[in-house]
Amino acid sequence: MDLYPALTAAALPWSTTAVSVFVVVWLICLLPTIDWRPFWRSLKRPASYLPLALVALALLGLFWADDTWEVRLQGLAPVAKLAVIPLLLYHFERSHRAHWVFIAFLASCTILMGLSWIVYFAPSWRISGNEAGVPVRNSIDQTQAFALCVCALAPLLLALFEKRRTLLAFGSAALLTGFVANLAFIALARTAFLYLPFLAAVFAVRYLSRQAALKFLVIVVGVVALTAFTSPYLRARLLQTVVELKQNDQSDIATSTGQRLLYWSKSAEFIATSPILGHGTGSTKELFDRLAEGKSGPWADKIRNPHNQTLYVAIQWGLFGCIILFSMWGAHLFLFRGRGLIEWIGLSVVAQNFLSSLVNSHLFDFHAGWLYVLGVGVAGAIVSRESTSAAIRPWTMNSRPSAAPAAQ
Repeated sequence: MDLYPALTAAALPWSTTAVSVFVVVWLICLLPTIDWRPFWRSLKRPASYLPLALVALALLGLFWADDTWEVRLQGLAPVAKLAVIPLLLYHFERSHRAHWVFIAFLASCTILMGLSWIVYFAPSWRISGNEAGVPVRNSIDQTQAFALCVCALAPLLLALFEKRRTLLAFGSAALLTGFVANLAFIALARTAFLYLPFLAAVFAVRYLSRQAALKFLVIVVGVVALTAFTSPYLRARLLQTVVELKQNDQSDIATSTGQRLLYWSKSAEFIATSPILGHGTGSTKELFDRLAEGKSGPWADKIRNPHNQTLYVAIQWGLFGCIILFSMWGAHLFLFRGRGLIEWIGLSVVAQNFLSSLVNSHLFDFHAGWLYVLGVGVAGAIVSRESTSAAIRPWTMNSRPSAAPAAQ
Protein backbone atom coordinates (compact mmCIF):
# COMPACT_ATOMS: atom_id res chain seq x y z
CA MET A 1 0.00 0.00 0.00
CA ASP A 2 2.82 2.46 0.85
CA LEU A 3 4.90 1.31 -2.11
CA TYR A 4 2.71 2.87 -4.81
CA PRO A 5 2.95 6.51 -3.64
CA ALA A 6 6.73 6.03 -3.41
CA LEU A 7 6.79 4.65 -6.96
CA THR A 8 4.64 7.61 -8.04
CA ALA A 9 7.18 10.03 -6.56
CA ALA A 10 10.06 8.16 -8.22
CA ALA A 11 8.31 8.21 -11.60
CA LEU A 12 7.23 11.86 -11.44
CA PRO A 13 10.46 13.41 -12.83
CA TRP A 14 10.43 10.93 -15.72
CA SER A 15 7.00 9.82 -16.94
CA THR A 16 3.38 10.96 -16.94
CA THR A 17 2.08 7.51 -17.86
CA ALA A 18 3.83 5.74 -15.00
CA VAL A 19 2.56 8.32 -12.52
CA SER A 20 -1.02 7.82 -13.70
CA VAL A 21 -0.73 4.03 -13.51
CA PHE A 22 0.76 4.01 -10.00
CA VAL A 23 -1.85 6.45 -8.70
CA VAL A 24 -4.73 4.39 -10.11
CA VAL A 25 -3.30 1.16 -8.67
CA TRP A 26 -2.84 2.83 -5.27
CA LEU A 27 -6.42 4.11 -5.26
CA ILE A 28 -7.74 0.65 -6.17
CA CYS A 29 -5.78 -0.85 -3.27
CA LEU A 30 -6.61 1.94 -0.80
CA LEU A 31 -10.34 2.49 -1.19
CA PRO A 32 -11.49 -0.95 0.10
CA THR A 33 -9.33 -0.51 3.24
CA ILE A 34 -10.68 2.89 4.33
CA ASP A 35 -12.26 3.06 7.77
CA TRP A 36 -14.99 5.50 6.85
CA ARG A 37 -15.71 7.06 10.26
CA PRO A 38 -12.11 8.28 10.81
CA PHE A 39 -11.97 9.26 7.15
CA TRP A 40 -15.06 11.47 7.42
CA ARG A 41 -13.60 13.06 10.54
CA SER A 42 -10.37 13.78 8.67
CA LEU A 43 -12.35 15.59 5.95
CA LYS A 44 -13.44 18.22 8.48
CA ARG A 45 -10.00 19.83 8.33
CA PRO A 46 -9.50 22.73 5.88
CA ALA A 47 -6.40 21.06 4.42
CA SER A 48 -8.65 18.17 3.32
CA TYR A 49 -12.01 19.70 2.45
CA LEU A 50 -10.80 22.77 0.53
CA PRO A 51 -9.16 20.75 -2.30
CA LEU A 52 -12.39 18.75 -2.49
CA ALA A 53 -14.39 22.00 -2.59
CA LEU A 54 -12.43 23.16 -5.64
CA VAL A 55 -13.02 19.82 -7.35
CA ALA A 56 -16.74 19.99 -6.46
CA LEU A 57 -16.98 23.51 -7.92
CA ALA A 58 -15.34 22.27 -11.11
CA LEU A 59 -17.91 19.47 -11.29
CA LEU A 60 -20.76 21.95 -10.89
CA GLY A 61 -19.14 24.21 -13.47
CA LEU A 62 -19.67 21.52 -16.08
CA PHE A 63 -23.35 22.49 -16.15
CA TRP A 64 -23.02 26.18 -16.99
CA ALA A 65 -20.22 25.93 -19.56
CA ASP A 66 -21.20 26.43 -23.21
CA ASP A 67 -18.75 24.10 -24.97
CA THR A 68 -19.13 20.40 -25.79
CA TRP A 69 -19.11 17.83 -23.00
CA GLU A 70 -15.78 16.53 -24.27
CA VAL A 71 -14.20 19.94 -23.77
CA ARG A 72 -15.88 20.37 -20.37
CA LEU A 73 -14.51 17.04 -19.14
CA GLN A 74 -11.07 17.97 -20.45
CA GLY A 75 -11.33 21.10 -18.30
CA LEU A 76 -12.22 18.96 -15.27
CA ALA A 77 -9.23 16.62 -15.61
CA PRO A 78 -6.50 19.04 -14.38
CA VAL A 79 -8.48 19.78 -11.19
CA ALA A 80 -9.40 16.20 -10.33
CA LYS A 81 -5.94 15.32 -8.96
CA LEU A 82 -6.59 17.59 -5.95
CA ALA A 83 -9.08 14.98 -4.68
CA VAL A 84 -6.08 12.74 -3.90
CA ILE A 85 -4.78 15.14 -1.20
CA PRO A 86 -7.36 14.11 1.46
CA LEU A 87 -6.65 10.43 0.73
CA LEU A 88 -2.91 10.94 1.18
CA LEU A 89 -3.49 12.88 4.41
CA TYR A 90 -5.72 10.12 5.74
CA HIS A 91 -3.51 7.20 4.72
CA PHE A 92 -0.10 8.46 5.77
CA GLU A 93 -1.36 9.65 9.15
CA ARG A 94 -1.75 5.93 9.83
CA SER A 95 1.44 4.77 8.13
CA HIS A 96 5.03 5.09 9.31
CA ARG A 97 6.49 4.74 5.82
CA ALA A 98 5.69 8.21 4.49
CA HIS A 99 9.42 8.94 4.32
CA TRP A 100 9.62 6.38 1.47
CA VAL A 101 7.96 8.95 -0.79
CA PHE A 102 10.57 11.64 -0.13
CA ILE A 103 13.50 9.23 -0.35
CA ALA A 104 12.19 7.85 -3.66
CA PHE A 105 11.76 11.34 -5.09
CA LEU A 106 15.25 12.47 -4.02
CA ALA A 107 16.85 9.28 -5.37
CA SER A 108 15.01 9.64 -8.68
CA CYS A 109 16.00 13.30 -9.03
CA THR A 110 19.61 12.42 -8.21
CA ILE A 111 19.69 9.94 -11.09
CA LEU A 112 18.04 12.50 -13.36
CA MET A 113 20.56 15.14 -12.30
CA GLY A 114 23.47 12.82 -13.15
CA LEU A 115 21.94 12.04 -16.53
CA SER A 116 21.35 15.75 -17.10
CA TRP A 117 25.08 16.41 -16.81
CA ILE A 118 25.78 13.52 -19.18
CA VAL A 119 23.34 14.61 -21.91
CA TYR A 120 24.60 18.17 -21.69
CA PHE A 121 27.97 16.97 -22.97
CA ALA A 122 26.59 13.98 -24.94
CA PRO A 123 23.21 15.04 -26.41
CA SER A 124 22.73 11.67 -28.12
CA TRP A 125 21.95 10.19 -24.69
CA ARG A 126 18.85 12.36 -24.42
CA ILE A 127 15.69 10.28 -23.95
CA SER A 128 12.78 12.56 -24.84
CA GLY A 129 13.73 16.12 -23.87
CA ASN A 130 14.52 18.64 -26.58
CA GLU A 131 16.61 21.09 -24.54
CA ALA A 132 20.30 20.97 -23.71
CA GLY A 133 20.89 19.20 -20.41
CA VAL A 134 17.25 18.05 -20.16
CA PRO A 135 17.08 14.25 -20.65
CA VAL A 136 13.28 14.01 -20.40
CA ARG A 137 10.29 16.35 -20.35
CA ASN A 138 11.30 20.04 -20.16
CA SER A 139 13.39 22.54 -18.22
CA ILE A 140 10.39 23.87 -16.23
CA ASP A 141 9.58 20.47 -14.73
CA GLN A 142 13.23 19.62 -14.17
CA THR A 143 13.86 22.95 -12.45
CA GLN A 144 10.90 22.53 -10.10
CA ALA A 145 12.04 19.07 -9.05
CA PHE A 146 15.68 20.05 -8.54
CA ALA A 147 14.75 23.24 -6.68
CA LEU A 148 12.67 21.22 -4.20
CA CYS A 149 15.63 18.88 -3.68
CA VAL A 150 17.83 21.90 -2.91
CA CYS A 151 15.26 23.19 -0.40
CA ALA A 152 15.02 19.81 1.34
CA LEU A 153 18.77 19.21 1.48
CA ALA A 154 19.70 22.62 2.94
CA PRO A 155 18.24 22.17 6.48
CA LEU A 156 19.13 18.47 6.41
CA LEU A 157 22.75 19.44 5.82
CA LEU A 158 22.69 21.79 8.81
CA ALA A 159 21.22 19.09 11.03
CA LEU A 160 23.78 16.49 9.96
CA PHE A 161 26.70 18.84 10.68
CA GLU A 162 25.23 19.72 14.08
CA LYS A 163 24.97 16.01 14.92
CA ARG A 164 28.55 15.45 13.64
CA ARG A 165 27.41 12.85 11.12
CA THR A 166 30.28 13.84 8.86
CA LEU A 167 29.98 11.23 6.12
CA LEU A 168 26.25 11.82 5.56
CA ALA A 169 26.80 15.57 5.77
CA PHE A 170 29.44 15.55 3.04
CA GLY A 171 27.25 13.29 0.90
CA SER A 172 24.34 15.71 1.29
CA ALA A 173 26.64 18.65 0.53
CA ALA A 174 27.80 16.95 -2.67
CA LEU A 175 24.20 16.35 -3.76
CA LEU A 176 23.23 19.92 -2.91
CA THR A 177 26.18 21.28 -4.89
CA GLY A 178 25.29 19.08 -7.87
CA PHE A 179 21.68 20.31 -7.96
CA VAL A 180 22.65 23.98 -7.53
CA ALA A 181 25.34 23.77 -10.21
CA ASN A 182 22.91 22.07 -12.58
CA LEU A 183 20.39 24.86 -12.08
CA ALA A 184 23.05 27.53 -12.57
CA PHE A 185 24.90 26.12 -15.56
CA ILE A 186 22.69 23.53 -17.31
CA ALA A 187 18.94 24.21 -17.18
CA LEU A 188 16.94 26.78 -15.24
CA ALA A 189 13.35 27.87 -15.83
CA ARG A 190 12.75 31.57 -15.28
CA THR A 191 9.97 30.83 -12.79
CA ALA A 192 12.73 29.86 -10.35
CA PHE A 193 13.61 33.56 -10.05
CA LEU A 194 10.23 34.03 -8.34
CA TYR A 195 10.42 31.35 -5.65
CA LEU A 196 14.10 30.60 -4.99
CA PRO A 197 14.96 34.07 -3.54
CA PHE A 198 11.85 33.91 -1.34
CA LEU A 199 12.66 30.42 -0.07
CA ALA A 200 16.28 31.38 0.55
CA ALA A 201 15.14 34.32 2.71
CA VAL A 202 12.62 32.18 4.62
CA PHE A 203 15.25 29.49 5.18
CA ALA A 204 17.65 32.06 6.63
CA VAL A 205 15.03 33.48 8.99
CA ARG A 206 13.74 30.06 9.99
CA TYR A 207 16.97 28.17 10.65
CA LEU A 208 19.70 30.73 11.34
CA SER A 209 20.38 33.37 13.93
CA ARG A 210 19.97 36.99 12.87
CA GLN A 211 23.69 37.49 12.33
CA ALA A 212 24.10 34.16 10.54
CA ALA A 213 21.04 34.86 8.40
CA LEU A 214 22.49 38.17 7.21
CA LYS A 215 25.80 36.50 6.39
CA PHE A 216 24.00 33.69 4.58
CA LEU A 217 21.97 36.10 2.42
CA VAL A 218 25.08 38.14 1.59
CA ILE A 219 26.85 34.93 0.58
CA VAL A 220 23.87 33.86 -1.55
CA VAL A 221 23.81 37.21 -3.35
CA GLY A 222 27.57 36.99 -3.88
CA VAL A 223 27.37 33.45 -5.23
CA VAL A 224 24.53 34.38 -7.59
CA ALA A 225 26.49 37.39 -8.85
CA LEU A 226 29.64 35.31 -9.32
CA THR A 227 27.69 32.55 -11.03
CA ALA A 228 25.97 35.01 -13.35
CA PHE A 229 29.41 36.36 -14.25
CA THR A 230 30.89 32.90 -14.93
CA SER A 231 27.77 31.27 -16.42
CA PRO A 232 26.68 32.66 -19.80
CA TYR A 233 23.58 30.47 -19.53
CA LEU A 234 22.39 31.98 -16.24
CA ARG A 235 23.23 35.49 -17.43
CA ALA A 236 21.16 34.93 -20.57
CA ARG A 237 18.22 33.66 -18.53
CA LEU A 238 18.35 36.71 -16.28
CA LEU A 239 18.36 39.12 -19.25
CA GLN A 240 15.85 37.26 -21.44
CA THR A 241 12.72 38.73 -19.83
CA VAL A 242 14.02 42.30 -20.22
CA VAL A 243 14.82 41.69 -23.88
CA GLU A 244 11.39 40.15 -24.50
CA LEU A 245 9.63 43.10 -22.87
CA LYS A 246 11.50 45.50 -25.17
CA GLN A 247 10.66 43.39 -28.22
CA ASN A 248 7.01 43.36 -27.19
CA ASP A 249 6.94 47.16 -26.94
CA GLN A 250 8.85 47.84 -30.15
CA SER A 251 7.62 45.15 -32.54
CA ASP A 252 4.97 42.52 -33.20
CA ILE A 253 7.37 39.65 -32.53
CA ALA A 254 5.70 36.99 -30.36
CA THR A 255 7.75 36.28 -27.25
CA SER A 256 6.93 34.22 -24.17
CA THR A 257 6.62 37.37 -22.05
CA GLY A 258 4.63 39.25 -24.69
CA GLN A 259 2.17 36.39 -25.11
CA ARG A 260 1.63 36.20 -21.35
CA LEU A 261 0.86 39.91 -21.19
CA LEU A 262 -1.73 39.49 -23.96
CA TYR A 263 -3.30 36.44 -22.28
CA TRP A 264 -3.53 38.26 -18.94
CA SER A 265 -5.16 41.37 -20.39
CA LYS A 266 -7.69 39.32 -22.35
CA SER A 267 -8.35 37.14 -19.30
CA ALA A 268 -9.36 40.25 -17.37
CA GLU A 269 -11.89 41.01 -20.12
CA PHE A 270 -13.27 37.46 -20.00
CA ILE A 271 -13.61 37.61 -16.21
CA ALA A 272 -15.39 40.97 -16.35
CA THR A 273 -18.24 39.43 -18.37
CA SER A 274 -18.93 36.78 -15.69
CA PRO A 275 -17.13 37.71 -12.46
CA ILE A 276 -19.07 35.72 -9.85
CA LEU A 277 -19.49 32.18 -11.22
CA GLY A 278 -17.24 32.36 -14.28
CA HIS A 279 -17.86 30.81 -17.69
CA GLY A 280 -17.85 27.20 -16.52
CA THR A 281 -15.45 24.27 -16.54
CA GLY A 282 -13.44 23.98 -19.76
CA SER A 283 -14.58 27.38 -21.04
CA THR A 284 -11.01 28.66 -21.41
CA LYS A 285 -10.54 26.65 -24.60
CA GLU A 286 -13.37 28.34 -26.46
CA LEU A 287 -12.45 31.80 -25.20
CA PHE A 288 -8.78 31.56 -26.17
CA ASP A 289 -9.58 29.82 -29.47
CA ARG A 290 -11.66 32.88 -30.30
CA LEU A 291 -8.71 35.10 -29.37
CA ALA A 292 -6.41 33.23 -31.80
CA GLU A 293 -8.77 33.52 -34.78
CA GLY A 294 -7.38 35.45 -37.74
CA LYS A 295 -3.83 35.60 -36.36
CA SER A 296 -0.65 33.97 -37.65
CA GLY A 297 2.52 32.55 -36.20
CA PRO A 298 2.83 32.09 -32.44
CA TRP A 299 0.01 34.61 -31.89
CA ALA A 300 -2.33 32.00 -33.40
CA ASP A 301 -1.39 29.38 -30.78
CA LYS A 302 -4.48 27.79 -29.27
CA ILE A 303 -4.10 27.50 -25.52
CA ARG A 304 -6.29 26.35 -22.64
CA ASN A 305 -4.97 28.60 -19.90
CA PRO A 306 -3.66 32.15 -19.51
CA HIS A 307 -0.44 31.12 -17.74
CA ASN A 308 -1.63 32.42 -14.39
CA GLN A 309 -3.38 30.17 -11.90
CA THR A 310 -5.68 32.81 -10.44
CA LEU A 311 -6.87 33.97 -13.86
CA TYR A 312 -7.33 30.35 -14.96
CA VAL A 313 -9.61 29.72 -11.99
CA ALA A 314 -11.43 33.05 -12.22
CA ILE A 315 -12.32 32.61 -15.90
CA GLN A 316 -13.97 29.26 -15.21
CA TRP A 317 -15.44 29.66 -11.71
CA GLY A 318 -15.27 33.37 -10.95
CA LEU A 319 -14.91 34.87 -7.50
CA PHE A 320 -16.10 31.67 -5.79
CA GLY A 321 -13.28 29.71 -7.36
CA CYS A 322 -10.64 32.26 -6.34
CA ILE A 323 -11.86 32.29 -2.74
CA ILE A 324 -11.54 28.50 -2.54
CA LEU A 325 -8.15 28.52 -4.30
CA PHE A 326 -6.56 31.07 -1.97
CA SER A 327 -8.20 29.50 1.09
CA MET A 328 -6.65 26.17 0.12
CA TRP A 329 -3.19 27.64 -0.35
CA GLY A 330 -3.56 29.44 3.00
CA ALA A 331 -4.73 26.31 4.83
CA HIS A 332 -1.81 24.30 3.47
CA LEU A 333 0.69 27.02 4.41
CA PHE A 334 -0.77 27.10 7.92
CA LEU A 335 -0.38 23.33 8.16
CA PHE A 336 3.39 23.76 7.76
CA ARG A 337 3.91 26.57 10.26
CA GLY A 338 6.31 24.48 12.43
CA ARG A 339 10.10 24.51 12.24
CA GLY A 340 10.89 20.86 11.51
CA LEU A 341 12.33 19.44 8.29
CA ILE A 342 8.98 18.00 7.14
CA GLU A 343 7.22 21.32 7.77
CA TRP A 344 9.93 23.04 5.73
CA ILE A 345 9.47 20.60 2.84
CA GLY A 346 5.71 21.17 2.89
CA LEU A 347 6.11 24.94 3.07
CA SER A 348 8.58 24.84 0.15
CA VAL A 349 6.11 22.86 -1.95
CA VAL A 350 3.24 25.28 -1.29
CA ALA A 351 5.35 28.43 -1.70
CA GLN A 352 6.89 27.15 -4.92
CA ASN A 353 3.48 26.34 -6.36
CA PHE A 354 1.91 29.63 -5.31
CA LEU A 355 4.74 31.85 -6.57
CA SER A 356 5.33 29.99 -9.83
CA SER A 357 1.57 30.10 -10.44
CA LEU A 358 1.85 33.86 -10.85
CA VAL A 359 3.22 33.24 -14.36
CA ASN A 360 1.96 29.68 -14.97
CA SER A 361 -0.99 27.47 -14.09
CA HIS A 362 1.17 25.04 -12.16
CA LEU A 363 -1.51 23.72 -9.84
CA PHE A 364 -3.36 22.34 -12.87
CA ASP A 365 -0.27 21.28 -14.82
CA PHE A 366 0.60 17.59 -14.63
CA HIS A 367 4.11 17.59 -13.17
CA ALA A 368 3.87 20.64 -10.92
CA GLY A 369 0.34 19.72 -9.87
CA TRP A 370 1.33 16.23 -8.77
CA LEU A 371 4.37 17.66 -6.98
CA TYR A 372 1.92 19.75 -4.99
CA VAL A 373 -0.48 16.86 -4.33
CA LEU A 374 2.24 14.47 -3.17
CA GLY A 375 4.18 17.09 -1.22
CA VAL A 376 1.19 18.50 0.66
CA GLY A 377 -0.51 15.13 1.15
CA VAL A 378 2.49 13.22 2.48
CA ALA A 379 4.20 16.02 4.43
CA GLY A 380 0.85 17.16 5.83
CA ALA A 381 0.08 13.63 7.03
CA ILE A 382 3.41 13.37 8.86
CA VAL A 383 2.90 16.76 10.52
CA SER A 384 -0.65 15.87 11.56
CA ARG A 385 0.43 12.51 12.96
CA GLU A 386 3.30 14.05 14.94
CA SER A 387 1.11 16.83 16.33
CA THR A 388 -1.50 14.27 17.41
CA SER A 389 1.16 12.12 19.04
CA ALA A 390 2.61 15.13 20.84
CA ALA A 391 -0.84 16.01 22.18
CA ILE A 392 -1.44 12.46 23.43
CA ARG A 393 2.03 11.55 24.67
CA PRO A 394 2.16 13.76 27.81
CA TRP A 395 -0.95 12.05 29.18
CA THR A 396 -0.21 8.51 28.14
CA MET A 397 3.48 8.38 28.96
CA ASN A 398 4.94 11.33 30.82
CA SER A 399 2.18 12.70 33.01
CA ARG A 400 -0.11 11.23 35.55
CA PRO A 401 -2.84 12.94 37.49
CA SER A 402 -1.43 14.13 40.79
CA ALA A 403 -2.58 12.39 43.93
CA ALA A 404 -5.27 14.08 45.95
CA PRO A 405 -3.95 15.98 49.01
CA ALA A 406 -4.15 14.10 52.25
CA ALA A 407 -7.05 15.00 54.50
CA GLN A 408 -6.11 17.37 57.22
